[in-house]
Amino acid sequence: MRLSSKHINRIKRPERILQFGEGNFLRAFTDWMIHKINQEALFNGHIVVVQPIEKGLIDILNEQDGLYTLYLKGIQNGQCIQEHLCIDAISRAINPYGDYDAFLKTATLEEMRFVISNTTEAGIYYEEADQLTDTPQKSYPGKLTAWLYHRYQYFQGDCSKGMVIIPCELIDKNAEKLKKIIMKLAAQWQLEYGFMDWLEKANTFCNSLVDRIVPGYPRERIDEINIKLGYEDKLVVEGEPFHLWVIEAPEELERELPLNRTDLQVLFVKDLTPYRTRKVRILNGAHTSMVPIGYLYGLRTVRACVEDQVIGQYVRNTIFEEIIPTLTLPYEALEAFANDVMERFKNPYIQHYLMGISLNAMSKYKTRVLPSLITYYQQKHELPKRLVMALAAYICFYKGKYANETIELQDEQWVLDFYSEQWKKEPTTIEDYKNMVVQILNNEKLWGRKLSEIDGLEDLLAHYVQIIYEKGIHEIVDNL
Repeated sequence: MRLSSKHINRIKRPERILQFGEGNFLRAFTDWMIHKINQEALFNGHIVVVQPIEKGLIDILNEQDGLYTLYLKGIQNGQCIQEHLCIDAISRAINPYGDYDAFLKTATLEEMRFVISNTTEAGIYYEEADQLTDTPQKSYPGKLTAWLYHRYQYFQGDCSKGMVIIPCELIDKNAEKLKKIIMKLAAQWQLEYGFMDWLEKANTFCNSLVDRIVPGYPRERIDEINIKLGYEDKLVVEGEPFHLWVIEAPEELERELPLNRTDLQVLFVKDLTPYRTRKVRILNGAHTSMVPIGYLYGLRTVRACVEDQVIGQYVRNTIFEEIIPTLTLPYEALEAFANDVMERFKNPYIQHYLMGISLNAMSKYKTRVLPSLITYYQQKHELPKRLVMALAAYICFYKGKYANETIELQDEQWVLDFYSEQWKKEPTTIEDYKNMVVQILNNEKLWGRKLSEIDGLEDLLAHYVQIIYEKGIHEIVDNL
């Protein structure tokens, strides 16, 4: 039997949240949080889900009355966690490509108050071809602009009917960018000044940062899961226990959406920049630094790296000795987050392959690791050896071959061509390595600046590359 409302004692709640996106992440993150605060009688509201692209999961979601099962699996406080629950935060789902009128009609709901979205990093963009008369508009910002205008018209510009808009897309200043596009489309569509004024005065756009690993639908084990559940669920989703949602918002939002009055890790802050920097540099920076070191060492997954005595110590020391000292949040908050990260890396239920993280690794090193390297150097007037070593390992990694094994590199073609050119000549002397390193460090297209300006970086990097290439990664990591 398919999962439906027959399986639970469901309370009918007012539809207060419009959600663009029905994918795994939102269902395992924000929808789970709304379910929790509903259950704890801190909130009383259901979610209407809008499918942002033409094809998606809306039909299945409606067939299951908006219900699905969430499995949380991982390590928390040193203990293995495995738990599941049926999420009933969603009342219904709408496909605007099939029923645009139903989509617009949600704008007329008296108690509708929040907009949440995750349309992927590519979803918040300006589509010049979007028009108000489209049914629907192609882009998410286009659809939202039309929806907001319909709400403005229906309630005749009533400022009490404005919305709180919280994007979850993983881009910096996500709400600010979304608002800018909406204002641009409103001007392009020649909508009246009153609407532009209502957008500014009645609506609140909140930048947000989300963090939870969500592997998604457990395809390989779904038959076993359905037998244990006692019903068929085509929308089972798996996630890790760790979660963090940082929302840049005025204080009154905490009262309207009391997510932080539970055990949920939700922070309402005036500026999320330090939290974003913490995540990017510690979590993402550790991932990026780990990839070439662990791979050349013979390991293939994140978990294998952190559980290895040598590489695990390398990762921990990189975080605590070279990344955390460059950050501005209180040490206790940084330490707690870093310890959570190390637990998450050990999750026995997630196979996180190093090669998957290696996609576009040069741009990742530039945004996730290089700022820590530069800040460390500026503060201490010395180089962070492990972060430099990671770059040296990447240089060898991007040769595309190591210890007679071909490495399937994944990056933009110009990056691959550039490294291929650097490795055309077999280096034999320290001067050969230094010449190659200078070419790499001074490639402004790679780094946005000339890194040779950092005193001592050329020499140390060339030294590390030579050791890795001639003697192997074990020689340098074991000694460090």
